[in-house]
Amino acid sequence: MRHARPPEAATADLARLHADRAAAAIPAVFAAVLGFFILYGVGFAHMPALHNAAHDARHAFGFPCH
Repeated sequence: MRHARPPEAATADLARLHADRAAAAIPAVFAAVLGFFILYGVGFAHMPALHNAAHDARHAFGFPCH
């Protein structure tokens, strides 16, 4: 005989799924912000050493910048 799951169990599973997705989104957003900072914050820096390092890295990865 098959027993149906109570609706509370399905609701708890759905809540756990949303919590897992939210927990995974935090590192993804942090990585995106860090990446944008590295590309734009360091790439457009006025310090020649930082700018040249970012410039060389862009060319190493095949991104034209001028």
